[in-house]
Amino acid sequence: MKEVRTTNPELIKLIRFLKKQSKENNAAVWRKTAEILAKPRRKRVAVNLSRINRYTQKSDIVVVPGKVLGNGVIDHPIIVAAFDFSEKAKEKILAVKGKCLSIVDLAKKYPKGSNVKVIG
Repeated sequence: MKEVRTTNPELIKLIRFLKKQSKENNAAVWRKTAEILAKPRRKRVAVNLSRINRYTQKSDIVVVPGKVLGNGVIDHPIIVAAFDFSEKAKEKILAVKGKCLSIVDLAKKYPKGSNVKVIG
């Protein structure tokens, strides 16, 4: 049986970048993020803001290997990096003076991956 792989060129590029970052900087967080992103689309992560709010504190750095959805409330500023954001989620994060980044930007800013939480 033929193995089905992702065909999204942006996602393929991101996975390769994260694996490279993981090897160069000995950072397990980027390898784990790449493994989760490499899963089939139906198994990919979708996280609501309520879950992010529950498991984070002020000034935490979070990576979501999937999509951040706008259901729930966030009451403290955090830095969130994800493959995709819903419009409502972006609005709510920015409303509390948080930041929405791409995973590539976060990996470049924190190459060692220290103090980065994976939520998913």
